[in-house]
Amino acid sequence: MNLLFVCSENRLRSPTAEDVFCQYVGFNAIGCGTNADAETPLSGDLIEWADLVFVMEKSHKSKVIKKYSALLKGKRLICLAIADNYQRMQPELVHLLKQKVSMYIHLD
Repeated sequence: MNLLFVCSENRLRSPTAEDVFCQYVGFNAIGCGTNADAETPLSGDLIEWADLVFVMEKSHKSKVIKKYSALLKGKRLICLAIADNYQRMQPELVHLLKQKVSMYIHLD
């Protein structure tokens, strides 16, 4: 299953999610950002690749829908409601990501 994680700059939250969920068998994960200067900018190709799209904040959800609504048909777009208060791979962020994402997919 392909998991796409979206934050603003793709420097802290979504790269952490990518690192965490790529470790699970059967899952591929990519992090990206909505900002033009993001490390990996969000693109239509990434939306098409994803089976599930997770955004960190409501503002990200709005941006994704506004720009890619046609590509989201038949896909789940889930807001994790994780504020930009964490450093990359901070244990609290890792725990929060696992806790929230596990509500939507089964992690072994």
